[in-house]
Amino acid sequence: MDEEHLLTSRQFELLEKFYEEGKTIEVRTVKKSQDEIASELGITRQALATHLRTLKVLGFIRTGFGFIDLTEKALKLLGGKGEVFILVKIEPVKRKEVYESIKKLKIKRACRVTGDVDLIIEVDKARLDEVLGEVASLDGVRGTRTHIILETL
Repeated sequence: MDEEHLLTSRQFELLEKFYEEGKTIEVRTVKKSQDEIASELGITRQALATHLRTLKVLGFIRTGFGFIDLTEKALKLLGGKGEVFILVKIEPVKRKEVYESIKKLKIKRACRVTGDVDLIIEVDKARLDEVLGEVASLDGVRGTRTHIILETL
């Protein structure tokens, strides 16, 4: 059954309202158990739980069953926050191959677009040099232009 039909009209109205009035925030999600993380760090599960509780109270993370989200506040602290867009021009006969290669990269998203470029890739600022090098080296890429978001108004 379609999930939309499981909601009352009021619940659907609430979702629409939250979407329209909500602010988009960036998060990074880790999908590992606390046991896995504690083992990787070489600490006890109890010690990890104490640290996570503090990070949660300070607003740096959100937690749930099987995931930990870094909040926008944590990303700002870590210095990796920043939106970067790479505009890519591709040789028409090579588009399919380039698109398939792009899908394999560690990027936020890639969008086919109309206009004077063929593709817009969104990446984390911390990964810009790596991704830009990989994209520029692909057979069929004619050129790239990079735009770093300075401020959201």
